[in-house]
Amino acid sequence: MQPTIAPMTPADFPEVLALWAATEGVGLNESDTPEQLAAYLARNPGFSLVARDAGRVVGAVLCGHEGRRGYLHHLAMAAEHRGLGLGRQLVDTCLAELKRAGITRCNIFVFADNDEGMAFWRHTGWALRDDVRMMQKQL
Repeated sequence: MQPTIAPMTPADFPEVLALWAATEGVGLNESDTPEQLAAYLARNPGFSLVARDAGRVVGAVLCGHEGRRGYLHHLAMAAEHRGLGLGRQLVDTCLAELKRAGITRCNIFVFADNDEGMAFWRHTGWALRDDVRMMQKQL
């Protein structure tokens, strides 16, 4: 059976959170609760995706925008499904949806020590910006 891609729903959260927790390079924090994720999906309906194989979530990505820029977060693929093009399909589908919404640029955050993630993003055409630094403040 071929894996399928569909919009993420709150019913997917238990499997998605388990996948993210098991994926090196995905950093979960207090913003990654079912309630916060449901709010994110409500603000960005149809953008975040899951990949399923035989009914099981094997890939996931959060995708959204704030009107100017798109953002991808927490792209994760089960180990046995890596290297098959499914991650790229998730990303390409997200980017197509962002483009349909009038978004012309998309940003991602990758941990500096995530070599596998950096290799994936570079391989799929993303460029590292060295002219900016991310800053954050806890509210």
